[in-house]
Amino acid sequence: MFSGSIPALATPFRDETFDEAAYRRFIDWQIDNGSSALVPCGTTGESATLDNDEHHRVIAVCAEQAAGRVPVIAGAGSNDTQTALWHCKEAQVAGANALLLVAPYYNRPSQEGLLAHFSYLAERAELPIVLYNVPGRTVTDILPATVIELARRFPGKIVALKDASGDLQRVVQQRMGAPELCQLSGDDPLVLAGYPLGQVGCVSVTANVAPKLCAEFHAAAASGDFETARELNEKLYPLHKAMFADASPAPAKYALSKLFDWFAPDVRLPIVPCSDAAKKAVDDAMDFAGVVA
Repeated sequence: MFSGSIPALATPFRDETFDEAAYRRFIDWQIDNGSSALVPCGTTGESATLDNDEHHRVIAVCAEQAAGRVPVIAGAGSNDTQTALWHCKEAQVAGANALLLVAPYYNRPSQEGLLAHFSYLAERAELPIVLYNVPGRTVTDILPATVIELARRFPGKIVALKDASGDLQRVVQQRMGAPELCQLSGDDPLVLAGYPLGQVGCVSVTANVAPKLCAEFHAAAASGDFETARELNEKLYPLHKAMFADASPAPAKYALSKLFDWFAPDVRLPIVPCSDAAKKAVDDAMDFAGVVA
């Protein structure tokens, strides 16, 4: 259902508020440069610091501006199951095409708790679901057996997994246990290695800044042209690393502010603007990749 370069969109702020005009321009630029789907209100979108009204508005603006040109996968997860269900329903009203549901954070549910949480949402939400496993942020880890069980219980509803566990063995396990599940990377530096194993794309931070290069890389990898894919991967690799030279998404927003005068580098506490060292890492990586607006 999903493949290729899928940016987890940064949410532009100006004067401490959501900059809707900048977001619309950003979405058009992403689509024009080959992004195959869009994720509003993911981690890179600073969903943790959006209030509920802003969260739902960001999704609505994304869906409206995309206007069916590419799918919109709305971040709708929560560590409270009822709040997640509310976000799911609001995302559908807003015009999203699918839901990105992160593992519940802080609570540290068991695997049985994860099965119950995602089953509850799958039974009540109408849109297709992309599971999001990022144990480095949530502590909770959706293990392969749980992913496989969920895919088996809800075929056609739980359709994909964004995996940022860093464990590529899981791609094989999950492909063998749930061959219909669409597997996406959540870790830009590991994408090339994931393609031969069965991943088909990435929900990306770097694609915020270099959507055209990322789209070209994914097209090469998907076609089996790994010589070209390796060349592009090496061109992008310093940028992948620079996106985490400071707390994300500060480096991505700094990079975008260099590309566009209409995209401010503003972030919300507890994220702070890039350090000078991080700015230099981003500057050098952008120069190396030849990234321009």
